[in-house]
Amino acid sequence: MAEKLKITLVKSTIGAIPKHRKTVAALGLKKLNKTVEMPDNAAIRGMIQQVNHLVKVEEI
Repeated sequence: MAEKLKITLVKSTIGAIPKHRKTVAALGLKKLNKTVEMPDNAAIRGMIQQVNHLVKVEEI
């Protein structure tokens, strides 16, 4: 596994179910096309898997 993940919000959360909106917010993503760096662990991977249709992920 990589040490960090670069996560970018590429699709709006408008129309997404509330659970997915909260997951995106918990990842620290507030605006479209904004990027955050998170540690690569099982919890973050699970959150990404839940909203994989809204985000783009790169391994650093």
